[in-house]
Amino acid sequence: MDVERLTLSESDGVLSVILNRPEKLNAIDRLMESELSQVLEQADRCKAIRVVVIQGAGRAFSAGHDISDGGGAPDAEGVSPPSPQEDLALVREGAGRFARIMQLSIPVIASVHGYCMGIGTCLALNCDLVVAAEDAEIGFPPVRWGGSPPTHMWTYLVGPQWAKYMLLTGDTIDGRTAERIGLVFRSVPAAELTTVAFELAAKMARIPRDLLVTNKGICNKALDLMGRTTLQQLAHEADVFGHFSPDAREFFRIVRSSGIKAALEWQQSRFGSSDYR
Repeated sequence: MDVERLTLSESDGVLSVILNRPEKLNAIDRLMESELSQVLEQADRCKAIRVVVIQGAGRAFSAGHDISDGGGAPDAEGVSPPSPQEDLALVREGAGRFARIMQLSIPVIASVHGYCMGIGTCLALNCDLVVAAEDAEIGFPPVRWGGSPPTHMWTYLVGPQWAKYMLLTGDTIDGRTAERIGLVFRSVPAAELTTVAFELAAKMARIPRDLLVTNKGICNKALDLMGRTTLQQLAHEADVFGHFSPDAREFFRIVRSSGIKAALEWQQSRFGSSDYR
């Protein structure tokens, strides 16, 4: 498959998928969403592939939505503000692709370094296992001005108190903390991240594909019995509510008038330090 936003390679049953917009800190635009969805669906149908590893090129896994592409923006420049239902359809189309990762039949591992923010967390946390660099920065800052995770795995992974802390403050945590609270499977020194992620993938790839599918499937059925599928639909709606908040409109007004850097500085100035260690 020809792709612009991804780098692909396959070896011994493991497909490597690298988000490849390093100049944008792998900010996710509509093209990347579409390409990633197509690549993962094809991998799921390919009997030779047993495991997928998703990484980010350059300094980050993903800094979140590419706002310049209209991602997450109900009033992006040159676009009339959609109605709530129109916005909900857009959220379901984009975020639904990330929620679908959990439903793939084969395991998907996220290898997270640098920034993993906003919609980047939706990508990572819908993977079956997350391995993170100890100094990775993980969080969902848009909760501070106009959004909610449009897919919701936080409470399932860390429980209600940590989920509320992360989503009611917008603070970020490092990889070490993420491992301690169960948000990621393991954290390792950044220099060891790729090795550890692919060693884990290789171990899984030695198991017959049918068994991988069976045992991933039963774990997913347990999550579905806890309401995961329904909660993802409710998460889409919660994100849309945030998009129509006054602070969201102010944020995007600043984006249009002064640029994304100024908007982020406006948001950050009201909160001071945004990390938890």
